[in-house]
Parts: sequence; C-alpha cells; structure tokens
Amino acid sequence: MSSMKRHQQIMELLIQQGEVKVQDLSEQLNVTGKTIRTDLEDLEQRGLLTRVHGGAVLKHAADLGLLSLHIPNQKHINEKSIIAHKALELIEEDDIIALDGGSTTLEIAKLLEDKPLTVITNDLFIMSELIRKTKIRLVVPGGYRNRNLLVGTEAIAFIRKLNIQKAFITTTAIHPEQGLSIYTSELYDMKRALLETAKKAYCLVDSSKFGKTALLTFAQLDEFSSIITDRNLSADDVHTYEEHKAKLVFADSPHLTN
Repeated sequence: MSSMKRHQQIMELLIQQGEVKVQDLSEQLNVTGKTIRTDLEDLEQRGLLTRVHGGAVLKHAADLGLLSLHIPNQKHINEKSIIAHKALELIEEDDIIALDGGSTTLEIAKLLEDKPLTVITNDLFIMSELIRKTKIRLVVPGGYRNRNLLVGTEAIAFIRKLNIQKAFITTTAIHPEQGLSIYTSELYDMKRALLETAKKAYCLVDSSKFGKTALLTFAQLDEFSSIITDRNLSADDVHTYEEHKAKLVFADSPHLTN
C-alpha cells in the first residue's frame, strides 16, 4: 500500500473517531509501527493532525466542514448564511442546479423558494429540506451512505450524464498554491464530476477556510466561474488569491442596505 493511500485511510479514521492509535493502525493497515509513526509525523508536518502518546488526534476538527449524522455543522453559520444569500441571486426559475454536500449549500436549500426548479444533490440534509417543497424537482444520484452523503461510482456516472447548468460546490480548505482540498477520497470524484459537468461552477467557502490545506486537492482556483465568500478577508489575502486567478465575489449581509 502506498503512503498516500495510508494517509487517506488514517485521515478517514481520524475524521470518524477523532483519535487513532499506532498499534491499531499497524494492525489495520498491515505495516510496522515504525511506518505508522513516520506517516503520523508526515501528516503532522502538514498540519492535519497532532501526535500524542501512542497515536494522534485530529487537528482543527471543528474546521473540517464535515457534518455529523444527526446535526449539520453550525460553525461560522452567519458567514455561511450570507454566502448562501449571495448564491441565491444566481438561481433562476427552471434552472437545473446541483448542490454539493455541505452546511453552506444546506443554507441555500433552506432559502430556496418553492418554485419550478431541478436540484441535484447527494446530501441527506438537503434532501430532507427540499422534499417538502413540491414545485422543486429533487434528483438524487444514489449510492451508499457516507455520513450524511450518498457516494459511489454509480452516482458519479449518473451525474456525468446530466445537463447541469449551475453547480454550487463546497470545500474544506482553500489555498493560493494548493487550490481547493478535502480530507476524504470518496468525495473527490463527486466534486470533480460536478465541476466538469456543470456549465458554470461556483465555490462557496467562508473566510475561515482560506490559507488552509487538507489532504487531497480536487480543484484549482481558476476552475470556477467565481468563488463566493464573506468580507472577512484582508486586502493582502484578496490580492494574493486574485494573483492566482481566483475570481472572488464577496457577499454582504442581506440585512444591510446601501
């Protein structure tokens, strides 16, 4: 097994459990304890975990952007709501849109009026929100359940056959050089399928995720029609990301007037 594959499995276990032990990883991945300790050291240097006696714990667990099975992620919810309001301006009646899994796209689902619209999503929370809106045609790609998401090769193949006009895609981290990244490999293919199939793709990301890097880069900054975020970025940060071809769009609070 390659080191990259081990790193993915270690991170997936950390996300599920919050903590891993060297001995358990050694047995599960069928490698020596020395190899596991080297893997943990590499991942710690990348800022993804913190080593503790006998194992490691997840670093910045609250910033993962992952949802539990029962409760959507409420961290930075004000910023996410503001971003969702901005994204809503891009959605027109009779559009065919895709909502990637995430708490910001869930805010879009909550805000959507019950009007003629086709919405593709693999997020169980978004499904439960939209199923009550009878004028919205809800399309579910299928697959197996991974936390609050449905994933799988059949779902990816189905997505690639669709005529998606606008895809709203989330990310765990965004960095000028490393691009947009996530922790789990199961989500990589779904995000790529949405990005490559949609006529226009929009990244929704709050300012707390800027300057960070997760395990797997799934897109570069210039692959999106725009990257919608809140106004909590410094002028220097804005300049840096725009130098790297990011088309930044800033969302204002819907409660503010000019």
